[in-house]
Amino acid sequence: MSVKIASIFVLVVISLSFTLPAHAFSADEKFLNKLENDSIFYFIKESNPANGLIKDSSRPGSPCSVAAVGFGLTAICIGESRGWISKDDAYYVILKTLKTFRDTVPNEHGFFYHFLDMRTGSRAWNSEASSIDTALFLAGALFAGEYFKGTEIEKIANALYERVEWPWMLNNKKILCMGWKPESGFLWYYWDSYSEAMILYALAIGSPTHPIPSECWFEWKRPVDSYKDFPVIYSYTGSIFTYQYSHAWIDFRDLYEDGINYYTNSVNAVKANREFCIDNSTTYKTYSENTWGLSACLGPDGYNGYGAKPGAALHDGTIPPCGMAGALVFDPIQSLNGLKDLYVRYKDFLYGKYGFKDAFNIDRDWWADEYLGIDVGITALMIENYRSGLVWGKFMRIPAIKRWILKCFHKNSNSKTNK
Repeated sequence: MSVKIASIFVLVVISLSFTLPAHAFSADEKFLNKLENDSIFYFIKESNPANGLIKDSSRPGSPCSVAAVGFGLTAICIGESRGWISKDDAYYVILKTLKTFRDTVPNEHGFFYHFLDMRTGSRAWNSEASSIDTALFLAGALFAGEYFKGTEIEKIANALYERVEWPWMLNNKKILCMGWKPESGFLWYYWDSYSEAMILYALAIGSPTHPIPSECWFEWKRPVDSYKDFPVIYSYTGSIFTYQYSHAWIDFRDLYEDGINYYTNSVNAVKANREFCIDNSTTYKTYSENTWGLSACLGPDGYNGYGAKPGAALHDGTIPPCGMAGALVFDPIQSLNGLKDLYVRYKDFLYGKYGFKDAFNIDRDWWADEYLGIDVGITALMIENYRSGLVWGKFMRIPAIKRWILKCFHKNSNSKTNK
C-alpha cells in the first residue's frame, strides 16, 4: 500500500448497534418490514418456477440475470428466516435453481454468462462469460449452502464454486478479466482498480480447488480523493453500488489492510454521495438532503452509470431508491430518513408491488415503471444486515472467506463487532 493512500485515508473505527430511538422504533420497523418483504417477493414472482431462473428486470421478455439469481438465493433465505416463505418452499426453490445451474446452464471454465434465456438457460443477448456476475451468483449460492447447512443445497453450491477455474480468468495477468466471449476471447477490460469486485477477488483467492495467488488482491489500484471532509478510495464512476455490493455479503467492519478499513471507506463514500447531491440540489430538483444515492440505474435515456464525486460523477437528476437502501448499514439515520421521505411524498408514482421502482427524475418528469433484480436485491440484503446482520453472520463462516481473510487481512481484536 502506498504512503499516499495511508496518509490521505483517515481511518475511523465505527461501531454500529443498528438500533433506532425507542420512540421511532415501531413505525420505522414497520416500514422496513414492508419494504423488505415487498422486495423479496420479486425473486419469487419474477422467476421461472420450472427452473428457478430469475429475471433481470420485471419488464416482459427480460432474460435471466445471473447476478440477480445470486441476490435472489440470499433473499429467499431471508424470507424464510422472517417467516414470509415456508422452509419447504424456500428449500425447494433454491435446490431447483442450483440444479439448473449445475445441469443445464452452460459455463466456460465454471464461469456463467451474464444473461440467460429464462426458459432454456442458454446464453442470451450475446453476453459474456462474466467474472463479477458469476461471483455474485456464487455468493448467493454459498450463502444458501451455509443457511441450509448439511443439505444437498450446500453440496451443490460447493460443487459449483469448486469447478470455477479462477486462474483462467487472469489471462496470464495478475488481475482478473471482466469476461470472455466465444467469438472474440477475453474482454479488453480488467478489474484493475477499486470497484464492486472485492467479492470476486475474495472468492477467487479463497477457492479450495483453483485459487489465484493472494498477491492479486494487492494488484488493483486504490485511488484516493476527497469530497468535502470525506476521503475515499473511490471507484471510477463514483456509483454508490460499488461501495455496497461486496458488503452485502462480506462484513468488512473488523478487517484491516495496511490501515484501511473498507467498511469505513464505504461510510465516507456514502456521506460524500449525499453531500454531492445536496450541493447540486439547486441544479436538479430531484436532489435534496433526503434524496440522494447516485448509482447505476435506469434513467430517462436508458441505463446509465450515474455517480457522485470522487469519481467521474455522471449525473442528470436521476436517483434510484436502492442507493439509499443499500447505504442503511453505513449511514442508518440519513438512509432511513430518505427512504421514508420518498415513500411519503412519491409512493403513488414510485412504490409498487416489489417496493420502490428502479429510479425517478423530477426534472424530466420521468418515473421508472419497472424493477431491476440487482437493485431490488441490494435493498433486501442491506435491510436485513441492518436489522439483524443475518447475511454477514452466515457468510463470514464460509471456509473460503476465512481463507481469503487469513491471506489478505488482519482483524481488529479491539473492535466491539468482534466480541
